[in-house]
Amino acid sequence: MAQQEQVRVAVIGSGFGGLGAAVRLRREGITDFVVLERAGSVGGTWRDNSYPGCACDVPSHLYSFSFAPNPDWPRTFSGQRHIRAYLEHVADTFGLRPHLRLNHEVTMMRWDNDELHWVIESANGTTIVADVVVSATGPLSDPKMPDIPGLAEFPGKVFHSARWDHDYDLTGKRVAMIGTGASAIQIVPAIQPKAGRVTLFQRTPPWVMPRMDRTISGAERWLHRAVPLTGTARRGLLWGIRELQVSAFTKHPDQLGLVEKIAKSNIARSIKDPALRAKLTPSYRIGCKRILLSSAYYPALARPNVDVVASGLAEVRGSTVVAADGTETEVDAIIFGTGFHVTDMPIADRVVGSAGITLAEHWKTGMKSLRGATADGFPNWMTIIGPNTGLGNSSMILMIESQLNYMADYLRQLNVLGGRAAFGARPSAVTAWNHRVQQRMKRTVWNTGGCTSWYLDAEGRNTTVWPGTTGEFRKETRVMDLAEYEVIRLPKRTVPAQARAGAPVAEEIAG
Repeated sequence: MAQQEQVRVAVIGSGFGGLGAAVRLRREGITDFVVLERAGSVGGTWRDNSYPGCACDVPSHLYSFSFAPNPDWPRTFSGQRHIRAYLEHVADTFGLRPHLRLNHEVTMMRWDNDELHWVIESANGTTIVADVVVSATGPLSDPKMPDIPGLAEFPGKVFHSARWDHDYDLTGKRVAMIGTGASAIQIVPAIQPKAGRVTLFQRTPPWVMPRMDRTISGAERWLHRAVPLTGTARRGLLWGIRELQVSAFTKHPDQLGLVEKIAKSNIARSIKDPALRAKLTPSYRIGCKRILLSSAYYPALARPNVDVVASGLAEVRGSTVVAADGTETEVDAIIFGTGFHVTDMPIADRVVGSAGITLAEHWKTGMKSLRGATADGFPNWMTIIGPNTGLGNSSMILMIESQLNYMADYLRQLNVLGGRAAFGARPSAVTAWNHRVQQRMKRTVWNTGGCTSWYLDAEGRNTTVWPGTTGEFRKETRVMDLAEYEVIRLPKRTVPAQARAGAPVAEEIAG
C-alpha cells in the first residue's frame, strides 16, 4: 500500500524559494505543511551547481533573506559553499527539518475537482494530499543539454556544469567548454591552470564587467554582529543602488552606453591580441543578455593553453568536436555550460489542472501567470519565481520575499472562506496582468538590444524578466486582489444537476 499524508500546504523544492516559503508558513502560524525535495539535502541550485569557481554575482548582504541576515559572509560576493551552508543554517534555525521530505521527487500533481485538493505523487511511491501547492522548483533547476549529432558516441567524458563530475580529474586533459554564460566564465579560469588545453565554443560573446570582490574584514563582520543595524544599512545601500539602475534597462537603454565603454575597457586591459579581442566583443547592446561579472575570465582566455572558437558546437565525430564554422578539435572531455530549461520548465509537465490538462499544455503559447504566482485553471496552486519575476541587475531574494507576501495573504483569505474552498485565478485577470507586463517589456533593453537570450521563449516573447524595480513588484504583490479570483466550492446538495456532475461551483467574491 502506498503511503499517504494529508497537509494544508505542500511546498515543492528546498532552495531559496522553498525554504523561504516554509519559514513564512511557520511565521503565519501554519505548521501543517511539508517541503518535498527530490534530492537528499536542501539547497536547490546552490546544491546542484558545485562546479569549480561557482559563486554568486549578487553581493552577499543582498543575497540573503531580510529575516535571516548573515553578519559572517566571508566575501563581498560569496561562493557556492558558503551560500549552501547559509541555506542549511536557515533550515536549522527556523525548525524546518521536521517538515522536509527529502528524496521525494514529484512525478505528478493532479487537482481533484470533487474534493478541491491536490494529489501529489512522488517517485518513491508516497502520495501527498494538499489543499494548496506552492511550487518553488525555480527556473535554474533542470539543465539544458543540446541535441548534438554524434555526442552519444563520444568516447570521453561528458557532463553539464550543473551536474559536475568531481571524480573526473581534468589535469592535463583536452577540454571543450560549450557556452559562454554565467557558469562558463567561472569554470574556464578555474580549470585553465590544470587542464592541458581548453577550447571554448562561443556562439555569442557576453558582456563581462570587472568583479569587485574582496574579503570582508573581521572588523566588518564584528560590527555587523554587534550592531545588526549596520548590516541592514549595508543591505539597504546595495538595494538602493540597484533600484536606481533599473530605468536604464527598462526605459532608457541608450543610457547604458557608459557601462558599455567600461566593459570594452575591461576587454582591452586583458586581451592584447586584436583578433581575439574582436571575437570577444559583443555586437549587441549591453544588458540585452545578462551582464556577467569576472576579473579572471579574460586573463584566462589570453593564456597559451586556451583557444576561443567563435562558433557553437555542431557535431561530434569520435573524439573530435566540430564547430558550426567547421573548426575541428580533439578533446578528452566535453563540459556543457548551456543553461537550463527556463521558459519551458519541466515541472509544468507534472501539473494537471481542473480541466485535465497539464500546465505545459496550458502554456503552449508561452508562460503566463497572475502577478508571477497563479495560473487560471490551476486552483490553489502558485509558483515562487514564476513567469516574469526574474531580474537582470539585482537579487532574486527580493522578488522571492515579495511573492511570499502574496502567498501569505492568499492563505489568509482562503482561511477566511472556511470549509472546502479554493481560489481560481480569473482568465481575464491573467490576460490583463500579462498584457501590462508585455507592454512595458517592449521598450526594455532585453527586447530592443539586438540579441537572442535565454530570457526569450521559442516565440521570442520575454516570459522571464520583470520590467520594473523590485520596489514596484513588492507593491504589486503586497496583498491579494480578490477581484482577480473566483471562489470555488464543493457543489451543494440543493443543486442536483451540479451535484450529479460532480463539478465544483464558482462564486463571485463580494466587494
